[in-house]
Amino acid sequence: MKIEIVSGRRAALAIAFTAVMLALVFLVQATGAYALFTGGTVRKLPIYSVEREDKAIAITFDCAWGVDYTDALLEALAKANVRATFFMVEFWAEKYPEYVRKIDEAGHEIGTHSSTHSYMSKQSKEQIIGELRTSSEAITEITGKKVEVFRAPYGDYDDLLIETAQEMGLYTIQWDVDSLDWKDLSASEILVRIAGKVKSGSIILCHNNGLHTAEALPGILATLQNSGYSFVPAGELIYRDRYTIDANGRQHSAS
Repeated sequence: MKIEIVSGRRAALAIAFTAVMLALVFLVQATGAYALFTGGTVRKLPIYSVEREDKAIAITFDCAWGVDYTDALLEALAKANVRATFFMVEFWAEKYPEYVRKIDEAGHEIGTHSSTHSYMSKQSKEQIIGELRTSSEAITEITGKKVEVFRAPYGDYDDLLIETAQEMGLYTIQWDVDSLDWKDLSASEILVRIAGKVKSGSIILCHNNGLHTAEALPGILATLQNSGYSFVPAGELIYRDRYTIDANGRQHSAS
């Protein structure tokens, strides 16, 4: 009799566990977001990389300070026939509208990098909406194109930021390969670092005004292309609907 009771309890627990797992699967497919459980909390994640089998990757440049090396970047990208994604802060776009046009006309994707380059996890929803709206509008006013991707300054985010961006039609893009070009690494150090970390679906973080980024770029592009990788803008790398994001921020197609 005791054995039967224990067996019954185990069966009930198994049924309850299955029901919970099915509910979680439904939630993930309905929202397109991975639920990361940490100490009883659920956290939303941006897209760090994408699960793909075609060796497609994205190289991205954050634009917040200066344009000293931007022409050299564009020249290297053009020679390699590579389209990239440039994330622009509003004050940068307003200060250098000619570069916004030049980048857009070269066929590159432009996303917002906020209005003020602040730590947005410390902002209210109203402040976040303001940052994303005005920065997107500043870009659209110059290019005539809708902004669809967003990168948080400093890679700093919380649930509210990701949820608000999603509500505004923006995909929050992080990275899984950090060039560390902002640390003024040499061109060879940047190249070795990126080439050693890239995998299919990777998103590479660079900066338009990194001291040695433009110098390193031709070698980066050639090395990765010779290894069979193809470059697409981040907005073309990601899945737009029916996706999940795992605990590492890697996006997977749910179809």
